[in-house]
Amino acid sequence: MALYPLIRPFAFALDAERAHRWTIAALRRLPPGSPARDDPVLATDIGGLHFPNPVGLAAGFDKDAEVFRQMLGFGFGFVEIGTLTPLPQEGNPRPRLFRLVEDRAVINRMGFNNQGQVAALARLRTRRRAGIVGVNIGANKDSGDRIGDYEAGVRAMAGVADFLTINISSPNTPGLRALQDKGALESLLDAVTTARRGAAAGAATRGRPPPVFLKVAPDLEIIDVDHIARAAIDAGIDGLIVSNTTVTRPPLRSRHRDESGGLSGAPLKDLALERLRDFRKATGGRLPLIAVGGIENGVDAFHRIRAGASLVQLYSALVYQGPELAALIAAELKRLLLIEGFAHVREAVGSEKRSE
Repeated sequence: MALYPLIRPFAFALDAERAHRWTIAALRRLPPGSPARDDPVLATDIGGLHFPNPVGLAAGFDKDAEVFRQMLGFGFGFVEIGTLTPLPQEGNPRPRLFRLVEDRAVINRMGFNNQGQVAALARLRTRRRAGIVGVNIGANKDSGDRIGDYEAGVRAMAGVADFLTINISSPNTPGLRALQDKGALESLLDAVTTARRGAAAGAATRGRPPPVFLKVAPDLEIIDVDHIARAAIDAGIDGLIVSNTTVTRPPLRSRHRDESGGLSGAPLKDLALERLRDFRKATGGRLPLIAVGGIENGVDAFHRIRAGASLVQLYSALVYQGPELAALIAAELKRLLLIEGFAHVREAVGSEKRSE
């Protein structure tokens, strides 16, 4: 963490999207780091995968699979690249990414800008079997068959992904969140699981198709939570990622507070935690949960795990604290687990006691 405070003023002198591209370009010049080693307290198994620690990089940072090796070297237990769509697309008009410094937050309306799945495939096929790398899949904005886009994504990426994430919760592609509705969701999950069964298993899947996680929005009613949980369990989905960015606006101080798009970072913390608890209750612990949204430190990670998460992910906090944050969170999480009497992170999952 000693280096990032020196770099941050230069990054913050640029607009947010240029700074991000500068960061990716700088990371590409670094040699690949060694993935995190197994920690006897933090290592865990989810969906048939072994994670050296439960702290992951959320999708959105490395959209096109350019620096996943470097990010694994910063101590992340896993990295999720994307969101990737079948065809390349520019995304929404700029400016579309805003730092809310006073709020430790970000608003984005990127719109799944990416180079497409073919470009990412070329990079992922060259990776050594080291570290857990997942692929987040989306649909093209102008697609006439969005469910077909997800099927295509599963077929294309199953051979190179350790896990697949079905992203139907971005607020920046018009109509996408409608796929969370009951009938549409059941059709989507049926198509995705059928595509997975039919996908040729590649080297990265160790002879079997990768687990599939479903990424959901935080802006859901309890009835939505219940039907999503039931549909995911019935379809054999391997886990839920809770949650994506929010279109709601808690009180904010930044001059960018009224920008449209998805809000992430510290102001999302309470809502994402509440939604995690809702999904824990709705699934009855039968489905692994991955927590995202407002996680800035080991205390946040500890609270999410006690609320039912088996893994956690972060992205926005890196904007303010730097990539070394992953290792710091893992170390603080381990310390808190031991202080609270947990010999292993699995023992803490869903352990919080709450009055009804």
